[in-house]
Amino acid sequence: MKTEPGVVGIDDVLAMPNQTVDWWGVRNYQARNFMRDQMKVGDKVLFYHSSCAEPGIAGLAEVAKLAYPDRMQFDPKSPYFDPKSTPGNPRWVNVDVRVTKKTRLIGLAELRSHPELERMRLLQRGNRLSITPVDPAEWEFITGSLLK
Repeated sequence: MKTEPGVVGIDDVLAMPNQTVDWWGVRNYQARNFMRDQMKVGDKVLFYHSSCAEPGIAGLAEVAKLAYPDRMQFDPKSPYFDPKSTPGNPRWVNVDVRVTKKTRLIGLAELRSHPELERMRLLQRGNRLSITPVDPAEWEFITGSLLK
């Protein structure tokens, strides 16, 4: 799951109650569907910093709460406001994410340097999704090899 550290970074979440944040502002249908249809409480998450000087994995987290309506879609003052969304028919959801561990930063160049990760969705040309599934073998390689 990608976030911009200038908006909400791993250190910000670690300072929050229960080290948990609602993952608001996702406005891509495919990323929304991953949260809504596939994420379960306890699922493991790579906490990724993007749109910064050095993008990369900054820590590990887990889904702490199933998908529910993103409050920002109803706020006309929010850049994430969606006038077509209503409380009775919301278009956008978020999950709660709890940071479980801050890690060394594993930068994009380092991730790309490992053949074990060559098929990872995050690393595919043209990928702009903020949320993508991680294959179990990719998770194991990152957590078992790169973070040891």
